[in-house]
Amino acid sequence: MVIAVFGESCTGKSTLADSLKQRLGAKVYTGKDFLRLDKSEDRAKAAFAALLSQAAQGEEDIIYVISEREHLALLPEGCLRVLVTAPLEEICRRFAQRTGGTLPPPVRAMLERKHGCFDAEPCDVHVSSGEASVEASCAEILALCGGRV
Repeated sequence: MVIAVFGESCTGKSTLADSLKQRLGAKVYTGKDFLRLDKSEDRAKAAFAALLSQAAQGEEDIIYVISEREHLALLPEGCLRVLVTAPLEEICRRFAQRTGGTLPPPVRAMLERKHGCFDAEPCDVHVSSGEASVEASCAEILALCGGRV
């Protein structure tokens, strides 16, 4: 099984993925982790796409955390797509915490430009960070996976 957890930075994707990992015992890949599979980026992408396809057929459980839209193209048919969103001010607050408490104006401008960039992407579950607990979101996702734990 493949669960794709995607959305903008600082929306809670990694927190959700960690919780799912604990329940499923799945491997978690984040962003460009697939580059470790080969020295060539093209071969690494191809190897990772093959790995995801095998997992989608039930050979193992993988959670892929995506924060760049172009990585959605690596997802196999039949994977569970989980969109994680948060209000812009919450994203800015979390980003500032990660960068020592301040958010430089160019970074804020970048976050504003990117805000909502995943909203039109098809998803099976939409998690709005802060509206439901991580536990409730996991339960919803696991129910769609046939309750596997």
